[in-house]
Order: sequence, then structure tokens, then C-alpha cells
Amino acid sequence: MSKNIAGPIHERGYVYNFHFHLVWVTKYRHEAFTTPKLVSEMKGILTKIAQLNEVTIEQMEIMPDHVHLLLSFKPKYAPTNVVKAFKGGSARLFFELHPEIKSQKFWGGHLWSPSYFMSTLGDMSKETVEDYIIKQRKA
Repeated sequence: MSKNIAGPIHERGYVYNFHFHLVWVTKYRHEAFTTPKLVSEMKGILTKIAQLNEVTIEQMEIMPDHVHLLLSFKPKYAPTNVVKAFKGGSARLFFELHPEIKSQKFWGGHLWSPSYFMSTLGDMSKETVEDYIIKQRKA
């Protein structure tokens, strides 16, 4: 699943080059992904959700109680909707595969904590862009 971060992506009428680091945790930080099989299943679920939603997963790691994704997707998609697709879809599909984990560790019915962390990154630092904009009038 490891890919180099792509450069600008050319679409009809626009070009974009942004990437999102997305992290979210399990409810109560309970460890759900404790075996290679469970990790593999969650990776498969997230890959499927990405494909259905036109999202590119550039890097992924499933930890026992949280997920890290490096993503890229078209500007027409709102980041919050992408997060909802990943968290909602993955919880539903994972619990369908493992009702015993749901009953043992997530009796409230929620796999994920409601919060998440997301940051953007590109091929230029904030300082580089600031400097570029400041120098526009001087050129």
C-alpha cells in the first residue's frame, strides 16, 4: 500500500496537489486490531471504502487502537464527508465480520471515538508559500 506521494494531479478543468494526514482512535481507546488478521481485514475495508469514494490511500497503518491514513482526493469532496465515509463504513463492515468484538469491547455500538485529527500537506511548506505570495508584488 506504500506509494510515493504523487505530484500534481491533472483533472479536466483543474489541477490539485494536496494530501491529508487523517488519524482517529477507537472508542475508549480499546484495542480492536490485535492480530495480523484483524489488521489485514481493516486495511481491506479501508481500501474498499477509498475505492468507492475516489480516495487514494498513499500510506496506511492500523495500530491496535487507532488508524493513520495519508490520503489524496478530488477538491470536489469535503474532507468531513471523506472522514464520515471511512469511519462509518469501516465500523459497520468490521462489526459485520466480528460481532464478538462488538459485544466484548464496544457494547455501546460504536467502534470509533467521535473525534479525529486531520492535517493537510503538500509539496511546499507554509513558509515557502507565504514567501512566494509576499514576493508577487515585487516581481
